[in-house]
Amino acid sequence: MRLVVFFFAIISFGAAGYAFAQQPSSDQIGAEGDAFTFVRIQYDNAGGGLDDDWGWGQWGTWRIDYPDADFNFLRGVTRLTNIHINSSPAVLRLDDDRIFEYPFLYMLELGRNGGPKFTEKETRNLREYILRGGFLFIDDFWGTLEWDTFYRAFTTVFPDHPVVELNKEHQIFHCFFDIDGPQMSPAVWNFQNYAEQDVERAHNRALLDDEGRIMVLINWNSDIGDGWEHTYHPSYPTKYANLAYQLGINYLIYAMTH
Repeated sequence: MRLVVFFFAIISFGAAGYAFAQQPSSDQIGAEGDAFTFVRIQYDNAGGGLDDDWGWGQWGTWRIDYPDADFNFLRGVTRLTNIHINSSPAVLRLDDDRIFEYPFLYMLELGRNGGPKFTEKETRNLREYILRGGFLFIDDFWGTLEWDTFYRAFTTVFPDHPVVELNKEHQIFHCFFDIDGPQMSPAVWNFQNYAEQDVERAHNRALLDDEGRIMVLINWNSDIGDGWEHTYHPSYPTKYANLAYQLGINYLIYAMTH
C-alpha cells in the first residue's frame, strides 16, 4: 500500500495582520471528501491510566486540546490557503492501517505520564509510515525531563535515525509564511509566554531521511495546539494564535510538498 498523494493549490497572504475575531460559520469549512484530513493519533501512556472523556493527566494525554484545536486548525487552513479539506478531523491509532491513507499525522504531550507506550504493531506501522513518505508532527512538551521521557520511547521506533536541530534558515519556516525559526507558543494560562520548565526557548528538532526530508517534526518547548484551541478565547493573545496558524500551515505545506 502506498501513501495517498493529495494535490492542492495555495494562495499567498501576508505573514501578519490576520486574526480570528469571531467563530466562522460552518460553510467556511470544506465539504466532506476534500483532500486534506487532519489526523490525530491516539496512544496509550506508559505511566498507566485509561483513556476517558477528559483526556489529560493520568487518563490519556493524546486528547489534550481535542477537538477544538483540530477543528479550528482546519478553519484556519481554509481561510488562509486554497487547500481543500475534509471538515471532519479523524482520530486513529498507529496499529490502524488506515494511517497509510493520510500524509500528515499529529501527536502531542509525548513527554508526560511516562511517555507513549507503543505496541509491536504500532512501532512497525509508524516506522513504515514514515519511511514511505509520511509526515508526523509532535507538539506540546516542555523541559528536559519531558524531552528525556519522549526520547526514550521514540528511539525504540527509530534507533538508526538521529534527532537533529533545525535552524531558522530551514525551508520549513519559509515555505509559505516567513517565520524567524522556532517560536515558543504559550499555553492558554501563560499569557506572558514564559518558559514552562527549565528550557528558555523553543526548539524544532527532526528526524530526516537519507535525502534530508523531514520525516518527524518535533515541537519542543512550544504548544501551538493551544493557539488553535483557544483562538476565540477572549484572554488568549491574538499574536500567539496567529503564530500558531502560521507555523501549522507551514508544517502542513512542507509535508504535502516533500
